[in-house]
Amino acid sequence: MGDEGNGKIASAEDSSPAQIPKKSLFRYNSPLVQVGLIGLVCFCCPGMFNALSGMGGGGQVDPTASNNALTALYTTFAVFGILGGGIYNILGPHMTLFAGCSTYVLYAGSFLYYNHYRHQAFAIAAGALLGIGAGLLWAAQGAIMTSYPPHDRKGIYISMFWSIFNMGGVIGGLIPFVLNFHRTTAASVNDGTYIGFMVFMSIGMLLSLAILHPSRVTRDDGSTCTNIQYSSVSTEAVEILKLFLNWKMLLMVPASWASNFFYSYQFNNVNAVLFNLRTRGLNNVFYWGAQMIGSVFVGYLMDFSFKSRRARGLLGISVVALLGTAIWGGGLAKQLDYTRHKEPELKLDFKDSSFAGPFVLYFCYGLLDAMFQSMVYWVIGALADDSEILSRYAGFYKGVQSAGAAVSWQVDEHHAPFLNQLIVNWTLTTISYPLLAVLVILAVKDDNVDEEGEGKVKSVMPALH
Repeated sequence: MGDEGNGKIASAEDSSPAQIPKKSLFRYNSPLVQVGLIGLVCFCCPGMFNALSGMGGGGQVDPTASNNALTALYTTFAVFGILGGGIYNILGPHMTLFAGCSTYVLYAGSFLYYNHYRHQAFAIAAGALLGIGAGLLWAAQGAIMTSYPPHDRKGIYISMFWSIFNMGGVIGGLIPFVLNFHRTTAASVNDGTYIGFMVFMSIGMLLSLAILHPSRVTRDDGSTCTNIQYSSVSTEAVEILKLFLNWKMLLMVPASWASNFFYSYQFNNVNAVLFNLRTRGLNNVFYWGAQMIGSVFVGYLMDFSFKSRRARGLLGISVVALLGTAIWGGGLAKQLDYTRHKEPELKLDFKDSSFAGPFVLYFCYGLLDAMFQSMVYWVIGALADDSEILSRYAGFYKGVQSAGAAVSWQVDEHHAPFLNQLIVNWTLTTISYPLLAVLVILAVKDDNVDEEGEGKVKSVMPALH
């Protein structure tokens, strides 16, 4: 990737020595504040979307509209996830994130419409538009989360982002739980649930305007996240095409494909099949809360366990592999109790004595999701330090991830046996671990100077207000 520096140079002062900024925990152009802000944006938009999806069927008794909308979403997401890194490099964070966040509001609104008219065309169209918006948002998020932090603290910053982001799922899970608490036999959530989601998503759309361009973000050592202020269409087109021949990205394909593939199984075939409506909302509070625990655990492990960064990466992969095997094994034990054609006759309520076992399983699924994705993001962040490069890597990851998700929602819509879905999910994640380990061994350097993009980010942009 020798020509990653193509594009418009940010400043003629790039050759000047790095200026060390004043140390302040809340310095606005610091990586800490900016990663925190993108966490809040994702708290409001994808976090609320996760709570909506996590109820199973988008909060409807019949998951058909939700499954088809999510298939449309992840199909367009697969394309714009890959293109999103290039678009981010061209447009910058403001336009990219604002456009992406606006589509989340529309999607929640489409289910409010569906609650009254039962026409799924609007939900499907809104899902397709959300796929475009999500591709833009997550490519920007990936670039910010992996490139802004210091190279030896990327795990902690990733876990901080993941905790803030998943607090959205926790709060979002409380919305349907509280608003539907007395509706023990209700099939679909009420209008207030969707309106609550739309309010939070609108706030996230406005917050996205507070994110700074990476050329204006200064680390504590005086380095900036990129010296490219805006890229060009031709540069990004060439560099995105190169990703499909990049051996590092090819080794990540199974992990990328697997990382959202299990949602349709966990949300529709565990949460929606086993639990009643209000309990599904409560379960999601703990599902996304478990993600906060999992991400902090993995972030600490992959930043502080060993001096060698390569050793930390291998340890993190090994721990996630062991815990993942145990969790999927527990899922298999529960799945043998019911099938698609022989579902439980009574939905579990959180007050039932038999609630604890299935609840712990669903909690552990959330734990594994965060550990798996935090691990993958850490590996991506360890491959380079430059925002321009990492926006493309993150976009490629999200694109392949979304292609897998589009397939998984249609697999469920075509009524694949629950057991088959579980086995495929377990197999995909298991294949990912040794390939990620090979990537860490071959591509992750203990000496930061050897990283892609290092050496081009040592200048400080003049203050821009």
